[in-house]
Amino acid sequence: MPKWEEKIGEYIRIAKRIRRAILDMVYRTKSPHIGSSFSIVEVLIALYFKFLNISPSNPIDQERDRFILSKGHACPALYAVLAERGFITKDDLNSFATNGGVLEQHPSIDIKNGIEITTGSLGHGLSIGVGMVLAQRMDGKNYKVYVLLSDGELNEGSTWEAVMFAGHHKLSNLIAIVDCNGLQALGYTREIIDLNPVGKKWKDFNWHVQEVDGHDFEQIFKALSSLSPDRPNAIILHTIKGKGVSFMENKVLWHYRAPDDKEYELAMRELSG
Repeated sequence: MPKWEEKIGEYIRIAKRIRRAILDMVYRTKSPHIGSSFSIVEVLIALYFKFLNISPSNPIDQERDRFILSKGHACPALYAVLAERGFITKDDLNSFATNGGVLEQHPSIDIKNGIEITTGSLGHGLSIGVGMVLAQRMDGKNYKVYVLLSDGELNEGSTWEAVMFAGHHKLSNLIAIVDCNGLQALGYTREIIDLNPVGKKWKDFNWHVQEVDGHDFEQIFKALSSLSPDRPNAIILHTIKGKGVSFMENKVLWHYRAPDDKEYELAMRELSG
């Protein structure tokens, strides 16, 4: 049995803590994007607690793996995980989206605190990741670059330029993770620009593709353990926007809305059970 299988119960408990921290940040500041943040909690935990070669004691190590949150609007999830891993403090979380705070409503580059690049203008993250992997190859290093995108972000033409380039040059140290929660700012992705079957499109550009349940730790860990050494890797996560709070799940409203007092109490009760 892989060691991580013994820890799945612990990872599930961490996921609840992370979602409670996200809920607190969003409720306190009346910020948007709680649904987008909830859908990526499990994969962030898998990356930061198992797969990323990083350390809060040496965040600027030149051999470290790089993580890019291309869907930067979901940064409350990233911040909560960075705090859980010791890159930032609870006080930093409490200063989220406040005057004088260190954490903005989209990530701003701060490598010492674990934030590799400024993101949020969708369609840029994968291209930045391509550049990082090219630099890694030219410098003779072997770190990996993980880029987490949204399915709505796949509407951006710049994303597909990066997909084509990486496939052609066989950038095997590039791992694109696509959060397919089926919703974007204006509605269901299939009704705005239908890209299904998503995985086949990446395969057609010479990527190694895996599709998994994005809330199942076992499936996520197996995918991250089964990367191609010869081609860029795409992991398609089938997720639920608002995962973890029943009245937020699969509702486009929670792309924008912050919970009121009653909704906060109901959500916290569900996440504490």
